[in-house]
Amino acid sequence: MFRIRRVYDNTLPIDKDAVSQVQEILSRQFSALSEKEIRSLPAKLLNPLKYQFRTILFVADDQRHRVKGFALVNFDPELHFCYLDFLSVKPGKASSGIGGALYQRVQEEAKRLGVCGIFMECLPDDVHLCHDPDIQKQNRARLRFYERYGAVPIINTAYETPLKPTDDCPPYLVYDQVEAPTLPSRAMARNIVRAILTKKYGSACPPGYIDMVVESFQNDPILLRSKRYNKKETTPTKPWVSPSIEQRIALVVNAKHDIHHVHERGYVEAPVRINSIMKGIEKTGLFDQMPARHFQESHIKEVHNPNFVEYLKRVCNSIEPNKSVYPYVFPIRNNARPPKELPVRAGYYCIDTFTPLNRNAYLAAKGAVDCALTAGNLLFEGYRITYALVRPPGHHAERKVFGGFCYFNSTAITANYLSRYGKIAVLDIDYHHGNGTQDIFYDRGDVLTISIHGHPSFAYPYFSGFAEEIGEGDGYRRNRNYPMPEKLDGEGYRQVLSRALARIRKFSPRFLVVALGYDPAKNDPTGTWTLNADDFFANGRLIGSLRLPTAVVQEGGYRTSSLGRNARYFFKGLWDGMHCFP
Repeated sequence: MFRIRRVYDNTLPIDKDAVSQVQEILSRQFSALSEKEIRSLPAKLLNPLKYQFRTILFVADDQRHRVKGFALVNFDPELHFCYLDFLSVKPGKASSGIGGALYQRVQEEAKRLGVCGIFMECLPDDVHLCHDPDIQKQNRARLRFYERYGAVPIINTAYETPLKPTDDCPPYLVYDQVEAPTLPSRAMARNIVRAILTKKYGSACPPGYIDMVVESFQNDPILLRSKRYNKKETTPTKPWVSPSIEQRIALVVNAKHDIHHVHERGYVEAPVRINSIMKGIEKTGLFDQMPARHFQESHIKEVHNPNFVEYLKRVCNSIEPNKSVYPYVFPIRNNARPPKELPVRAGYYCIDTFTPLNRNAYLAAKGAVDCALTAGNLLFEGYRITYALVRPPGHHAERKVFGGFCYFNSTAITANYLSRYGKIAVLDIDYHHGNGTQDIFYDRGDVLTISIHGHPSFAYPYFSGFAEEIGEGDGYRRNRNYPMPEKLDGEGYRQVLSRALARIRKFSPRFLVVALGYDPAKNDPTGTWTLNADDFFANGRLIGSLRLPTAVVQEGGYRTSSLGRNARYFFKGLWDGMHCFP
């Protein structure tokens, strides 16, 4: 078994190892390639502008992250073509189908980019150009392979002219039209050929060689060789293909969330929310549901006060089944002396009177954290979008207090977990201010926190979320609140979202964590705005256009009749923005 995934750079351990394995294959199987060229691969991935082309690397690896094959593609954003530099598969019984899967992934990327075609070099099958029978056999097999997928040599040119008269096997220039509406014109082909020869051979070409080859392209449009090996096949025989992992969305659901079910009238944070969202997003066909991993409690205590964490565990374990304790005494006069009786002490750790403690609150909240951390960890595995569909929510939980239905801040814990690999942006698009996330990161410079929410003059939590709260110490100007008026439609929301995304781009984070609320929706019982499904799609598309590895953590949203539709549209937009923007 194998999977295809794109490697964007070598900053994560899994990608650094993959790039190293690709370099090893290049060194073993392409002896003519210089060590300098092989070593430059990480730099090409990280800094495409320096190398003129945008380098795209796809690897086929197994569950142990062993690379079985790879495709290295160069994309020219000005001339709008792709050049397949290398497609290589490690020899072995397990390699069947990998080459085809990799090339199909290259074709998919070319379609997404809207290029005029894929170009590549292939050694010739002409006996006059290649005199070694064994090499001829290999060349025929390679050309047969690409022909199955619609790629054939361009003819009636001097491209096959060797650099030196004594050279054997000068390559063909092979072309795959993919889904381009027309073949390249003479002028376009000449520009592309000049770019290829200059980049690939540069000073190794004799004087006048590049001009001679470029001017030999006389046909307008280019002329292609007729099929030679697959005349009877109208479409390629597709091998088994593992979906390209970066084009899927990893879904992690808090499976036992319903153990936390408060039956009091008016308590809107109910298990039915998860079922409604699940039914909506299943229709997209974009999700891979993954099991949640168990993470140590230390990840929670890195973000929350350890005394608060231990209290929550103890008090929940002490409450009788099917009973709830609501905070009702708050230590305004002496917050340094918490009451000895655990239920009474609830007010010492809480910000409201409507978030209950019960026997399963700690377990459900810990399960939500495990799901969110699993979603964060799956970004290290090659997914570009992950979704922790959890309850209870978390963004109102501060360092040492709970409230707003929230006990542990899963969003902040995930952001902190990811921060070991670079800067993090947290975008909170719940209707209510993410006061907990703000509190946790208020003095940190490596995490940018942004919240778009109803103004605290009328919206929970009332005491935070003002525009002047901008961070302090190392976190100065790393916190940005957008408190919005009571009446807001989709167009008005997108205007402020665009400003928030501009701040994220300027910050240049390594990862994005989205605290996702569906309560900006029209008729949500906890909100006042009027966003509809199309607005959620548009918002998702804008966020996706950042093209950052993105972990989405579920927060609020309580109108069950529209939850599924809004969720479906948001993730379709997020996927579309991530993959379809140029």
